[in-house]
Amino acid sequence: MEIATVFRSFHVGIVNDVLKRFLLKYNKQWNTKVAHNLVGKTSREAATIFLQDYGLPLSVKELMDMITRLFSDQWYNIKAFPCANRLIKHLSSNGVPMALASNPPKLNMEGKISDHHGWKESFLAIVGGDDVINGKQSPDIFPKAAKRINTEPSNYLVIEDSL
Repeated sequence: MEIATVFRSFHVGIVNDVLKRFLLKYNKQWNTKVAHNLVGKTSREAATIFLQDYGLPLSVKELMDMITRLFSDQWYNIKAFPCANRLIKHLSSNGVPMALASNPPKLNMEGKISDHHGWKESFLAIVGGDDVINGKQSPDIFPKAAKRINTEPSNYLVIEDSL
């Protein structure tokens, strides 16, 4: 079983705030249409789209390094929905093997869950966008998570939080 936890509303707010502030340095305005283009992309894919759409004079690596620093403190402030806490506790206490799979880099995801009591220990594997070539909406991340917890893709359930 694979679980993608529900941080959606908090995550989107943080992403919008950080990227809006970042763009001000380049005299650019945040465009919600660009935001929709970034949904479901790995960090590298999103950075490439972001640079093209805003015409920024940076390499993908430079942008990712800058943005990662801006996000690092914010990830630790994300709070999970109470239903997510209950679900993870229930599945974990009933011995259901779980993996966390999402597009952000694995390190960011570990930061996101670090303050949630018992979460890190509940996941047998954490698979990030930096672990696969194609991010979601491609399904590549899910079979990789299944393999890391020694289960067949036909035996897992994905709980998704994005379009």
